[in-house]
Amino acid sequence: MRALVISGGGSKGAFAGGVAEYLLEIEKNKYDIFIGTSTGSLLIPHLALGNLSKIKRIYTNVDMTKIFDVNPFLVKNKNGIEFVSINHFNVIWQFIKGKRTFGESKKLLTYIKRNFKIAEFENLKTLNMDVVITVTNLSKNEAEYKSIHDCTYDEFCEWIWISSNYIPFMSLVTKNNDEYGDGGFSSLVPIREAITRGATEIDVVILETEINLEKAVVGKNPFSLMIDLFRIALNQVEKHDIAIGKLMANNKNVKLNLYYTPTKLTNNALIFNKKVMKEWWKQGYEYALNKSEIMSDNR
Repeated sequence: MRALVISGGGSKGAFAGGVAEYLLEIEKNKYDIFIGTSTGSLLIPHLALGNLSKIKRIYTNVDMTKIFDVNPFLVKNKNGIEFVSINHFNVIWQFIKGKRTFGESKKLLTYIKRNFKIAEFENLKTLNMDVVITVTNLSKNEAEYKSIHDCTYDEFCEWIWISSNYIPFMSLVTKNNDEYGDGGFSSLVPIREAITRGATEIDVVILETEINLEKAVVGKNPFSLMIDLFRIALNQVEKHDIAIGKLMANNKNVKLNLYYTPTKLTNNALIFNKKVMKEWWKQGYEYALNKSEIMSDNR
């Protein structure tokens, strides 16, 4: 059994889309299992259906207005360079309303349903494959994996949305009497789950560089500092997931094909810039192409 695993990574998911496009359309890989976390969960239903052109259009045309009801960020462009700061009005208004998050992302759920129809969901359930969404149950402090075969249409769309909610900047969701958030908090690169579900070869798209060669610039205000601290914490989750995944793969004789980003794409993956994301998609495709050629030469 072959699996495609796509890690979390916000707007960097465009790069993963480019890698997946190459693997599906050029390599003609057939997958029995698709597992995604956060941004990966947004991609995998469309990838499983083979809707490459559709998901590429969706992903490279999304912007902040399609995601946030209450956007906690201000993005300013100075000399072609984007600077991110706190939207004080929106954040203060959230506090006044007694909310526990800086922003709200209910528009993202609407966007998911608008682009993933009931007919597509029903079609996907009939296919001989599993599509699995990773979420974090904050009440129980554990990862949960939601298969399309165990969900109604509304439930599946909600789990995709929940998996992508990077709290405290996006919506905190209460479901089944528990509170949920971004799947990346507990399982950023769910290699182990793919192996548990029977995968014997796994293509893994990891939306970070394999080796960090840059010195991190720590935020100059409390808001940006918080973003940087979350990024560092998730980086440690990622390393743990990969280490455990490699160990389990070695013990069970599972082949892992790892696709990292060759360069650092961004310091804030919650900023969605259509022009930049189109370039990342192209980079992902070209990276997978080059990696495939190198692998072929080494055989």
